[in-house]
Amino acid sequence: MINDEINAAEVRLIGDDGEQLGIMATAEALKIAEEKELDLVMIAAGGKPPVCKIMDYGKYRFEQSKREKEAKKKQRVVEIKEIRMSPSIGENDFNTKLRAGQKFLSEGNRLKVTVRFRGREMAHTNLGEHLLKDYAEKCVELAAMDKNPKLEGRNMSMFLSPKSR
Repeated sequence: MINDEINAAEVRLIGDDGEQLGIMATAEALKIAEEKELDLVMIAAGGKPPVCKIMDYGKYRFEQSKREKEAKKKQRVVEIKEIRMSPSIGENDFNTKLRAGQKFLSEGNRLKVTVRFRGREMAHTNLGEHLLKDYAEKCVELAAMDKNPKLEGRNMSMFLSPKSR
């Protein structure tokens, strides 16, 4: 709340330089703020009496939004990228998928590697597990295995996380 919106009878006032001005009537605090051509802003409504500060409210809001934008800019969302293969994948296709996965990991994303079994391939899930472990072994300098290969329905998957440098 600012200026005339403050409905408390008296407030604890802090000056524009951070100095404590003491407890006084709200009208008197407003008068001091108007003399300095600044705003009276309530910063702690729960206090007894509420705490108000004399400041340029427009400038304060601008600086606050600037800080929020800066914090948002520095935030990094980690995505989970997925690579799918079949247990009968060829050597060249495997290497292509490996390079793509290594690129994702080097960008700082988590990686989910999935092997999909079709029809009679379900009888040979050990081939898929071997394929996934081989994949993880070739990514060992970039990533650590989060979850060991796990069979869920017709898919066997594992998760790799980038190593922090």
